[in-house]
Amino acid sequence: MTEDAKKQIAVIAGLASPALGEAQSSDEASLSELAALVETAGGTVAARVLQNRSTPDVRTFLGEGKAQELKELISAHEAELLVLDNDISPAQTRALSELCDCAVLTRSGIILDIFAGRARTAEGKLQVELAQYKYLLPRLAGQGTAMSRLGGGIGTRGPGETKLETDRRHIRSRMRRLEEELEHLSAVREQQRRARLKNSVPVVALVGYTNAGKSTLMNRVTDAGIPANNRLFDTLDMTTRAFEAEPGLPALMTDTVGFIRRLPHTLISSFEATLSELKYAELLLHVIDCSDSEMTAQIAVTEALAADMAREDTPILRVYNKADLAPADLPRDPEGIYISAATGEGIPELLARIAELLKGSRRAVELHIPYSDGAALNLLYRDGRVESVEHGETGMTVRAVCDAKLYAAVRKYDARGGAQNG
Repeated sequence: MTEDAKKQIAVIAGLASPALGEAQSSDEASLSELAALVETAGGTVAARVLQNRSTPDVRTFLGEGKAQELKELISAHEAELLVLDNDISPAQTRALSELCDCAVLTRSGIILDIFAGRARTAEGKLQVELAQYKYLLPRLAGQGTAMSRLGGGIGTRGPGETKLETDRRHIRSRMRRLEEELEHLSAVREQQRRARLKNSVPVVALVGYTNAGKSTLMNRVTDAGIPANNRLFDTLDMTTRAFEAEPGLPALMTDTVGFIRRLPHTLISSFEATLSELKYAELLLHVIDCSDSEMTAQIAVTEALAADMAREDTPILRVYNKADLAPADLPRDPEGIYISAATGEGIPELLARIAELLKGSRRAVELHIPYSDGAALNLLYRDGRVESVEHGETGMTVRAVCDAKLYAAVRKYDARGGAQNG
């Protein structure tokens, strides 16, 4: 990041309105989080404004009077950027940009800008670029001059608005190519998943709010060596490493991108191939920063997003990280594990709990499959590990190891009326 980017001055604003609903309405906590995002992107927040209205203003979102107040604040602080905590329409973006004579971004735009600067792998860069195109395409007109004043700084990483405005057809064509490349990478990832299942290696996926300590925990358990800094969205590219929950019980741990309130839909859809790993995990570790005063809200955000991305039957273990920094009177969750990934406190207990849960995630089954349903045997070969097949008069006796999803598909042929851990 350049020195100019570090010095960019921003004013942030949000709208608290019952018409937006609790998830989309701003408050002081979400504005503080937005300030941290702006600083992560390389800016300095000079002022913040929280507007209360029963409904958003059609033209300026915040209302004409508040927009005029923002214009004066921006002028007084010589700010180059106005950042809205809420998502606003392209027309509202243009109206605010013209009125305040500066570039206007939303929380989603800032998050995408951070992602553009952090992606390291080829897949991560493709996913971020696609998300940026989806976000910017409807917002092309009206900010070209204002955005150009930001130079190479906030909101200009990635495709670049001046380039975008020259050829919309080129953008759509590029988006199709990006989607095709990501589909190919998704197919490769699917083959890797099947190989892991055949080798009977369970997957433990880390989920959690951004900066909860997922990467620090992964480094502690697997010696992954992932950069783990105290900043938002430090890890974007998914990393998978082997570890042993207990001697003789190998597993894989996968680190995922941190969640945050109002994570851009364009980002979620573009990262679909990566986040689909959650659907194939035998266990989700929900890493929670229990020292954060916003812990309860962060838990709700993470678990709502995880519910959309993981299988309904996947067990979730809440891991309360930074326990050494938590308030002494913090209420304890009897079902959770309290650790400090930084110091190692609680890690042996966590591994023991992981081992206990993983032993119940794989099933060694014996199935009587009729010859008329060869598709069931093919499914076991494709997605499970077939140990033996014996041919009888009416069908096949198949011994196999499968996960919960596969077992649900073949359960009707279970010869034991149940299953054993495998």
